Amino acid sequence: MALERPPAPALDSLVQEWLRLDRNPTTRKEIEQLHQANDHDELESRLRQRIKFGTAGLRAHMSAGFSRMNDVTVIQASQGLAAYLIQDVPDATKKGIVVGHDHRHNSDRFARLAVTAFLRRGIRCCLLEGHVATPIVPFGVRLLGAAAGVMITASHNPATDNGYKLYYSNAVHIISPHDKGIAASIEQNLEIDEEAWSTEPSTQVSEALLIHKSEMIKDSYLQAISGLTRPSRLELHSKTPLKFIYTPMHGIGFLFARQAFETAGFPPHAWLPVESQKHPDPDFPTVKFPNPEEKGALDMAMSLGRTISETAPGQKLMIMANDPDADRFCASEWTGSTWNTFSGDQIGAILACWTLQNFKKSGKPLDRIAMLSSTVSSHLLAQIARLEGFKFKETLTGFKNIGNEALDLEKKGYKVLFAYEEALGYMFDTGIFDKDGIASIVVWAELATELSQRGSSVADFLETIYKTYGYFATNNSYFICKDPVAVRTKFRGLRFGEQAVETSGHTNSRSMMLDRLRYPSTLAGYLITRIRDLTIAYDNGHPPECLPDLPSSNDEMITFYFGGEGGEVIATLRTSGTEFWKLKYYVEGSAEDQLTAQTKVDRIVKALGEEWGFSKL
Repeated sequence: MALERPPAPALDSLVQEWLRLDRNPTTRKEIEQLHQANDHDELESRLRQRIKFGTAGLRAHMSAGFSRMNDVTVIQASQGLAAYLIQDVPDATKKGIVVGHDHRHNSDRFARLAVTAFLRRGIRCCLLEGHVATPIVPFGVRLLGAAAGVMITASHNPATDNGYKLYYSNAVHIISPHDKGIAASIEQNLEIDEEAWSTEPSTQVSEALLIHKSEMIKDSYLQAISGLTRPSRLELHSKTPLKFIYTPMHGIGFLFARQAFETAGFPPHAWLPVESQKHPDPDFPTVKFPNPEEKGALDMAMSLGRTISETAPGQKLMIMANDPDADRFCASEWTGSTWNTFSGDQIGAILACWTLQNFKKSGKPLDRIAMLSSTVSSHLLAQIARLEGFKFKETLTGFKNIGNEALDLEKKGYKVLFAYEEALGYMFDTGIFDKDGIASIVVWAELATELSQRGSSVADFLETIYKTYGYFATNNSYFICKDPVAVRTKFRGLRFGEQAVETSGHTNSRSMMLDRLRYPSTLAGYLITRIRDLTIAYDNGHPPECLPDLPSSNDEMITFYFGGEGGEVIATLRTSGTEFWKLKYYVEGSAEDQLTAQTKVDRIVKALGEEWGFSKL
């Protein structure tokens, strides 16, 4: 006889459980007021489901409730993480945890509550002083040989959000099964006692458990970045003809970017920050979204550049930007009349080729070096690897996958020179297996300077890449849909046909599922020649089993390959694990010239919205 599932707790019980645990007067009052107002829908939204701990850690709106980011959920997550590390990582208490935070509302408080939870379980802690760039945390984990690293940040999310990013003992984002193991451990460590609320950890435990190496980690990090440039180039850097306009988007990048810039030999007078955006401000007052990918994010930097051009005609200008936690990077080059903003894939190709050129000067063979990119990034890097003869590895999306694959390649004896993802994330050979916006600043400033001193430009360098390896054009963006059911229905319709949506549940066998697949055969007049659906582990380009080379995806993710004259087009549709309201698309085409490639890509993007109805969700 099957056991009956116990009934869900009554809403009033959830309210009382929250009030029993929460000692923060602000968030207690939120729940009390909602309870008094009988706002059952809002209480259900906040209390019924627990914030999910996944490979990205935690990320949510800051407010009261088990589904949000607040003191209670941070303490519980930290208690569960501590218990899991003690069980899973040898000598975890001695190795310790590196903890950093950005400038967002509550970030400092959340970091200190996390440290208190770790210390109270006997785990040593290094709390990085002040605001830090995200890449410094995994760098610190690797430098100290720590058991884990925690960074309190929501990266480029809106000001109302915060997050809890986790790096494991290998200094890389966690992957399965650690995410599930930590989530289970959190469920077993939900009780919070009075001492857990201290934000002055040293008063609760022995001072001997605190690791005072914050400045050493930061200094070593900047030194590692300076190693990306050769000492012989310092004099060339000091004579750069460029002015570099910089914005950290109201984040924490300014101090670290400037220090890295000057450590690499660039003169202070070449560094021009956007004054209204250079200081950390958790409200991000001058940008609608603090994300360099979003339209308008560089408006103030561009305006400053135009003003400089008017007063100093002929001055060479370059915009460099980081997102608020300084792990992403973007750039825009002044042509003399307009700004040319490079896409994430274009920056990836430029940085990869520059890094490759520098390595070639060493005279060492290329067969033991490696580069990586995610499956939604341009295939240009794979083409470069084929023609040049170095190892290339494609991964699932996210630096959790790129970083862990890079670490595996390093263990196999490869030197991982570079990796990237089209969403403005770039990784270099600095000992960090994660994206690093500060390192990107230094490498980009170097290549822009040297190209300028040769009488060339970054755009010219990109054109040379295309002429050498082939023309690739991309169009990456997203449709907005805040109804998860509508999104799931749309993806089921793509798999099984619109008429089969309501009956497309789980099947008893893979063969039965494959028999029911009814993917579309054309789009925008192009024939679909191959389909890879990582959500259900299907790829008809690998018959007869039709199993893909890449692992399955926890999110919706389908890639369509289109045939055509003079090169193919590839389109990937996927949901986002951290921005649930975005249904992302990545479309790339290759051709004998850039205009033809871009025209094909834009035709597919238009058809995704109109023919397949994604713009109507």
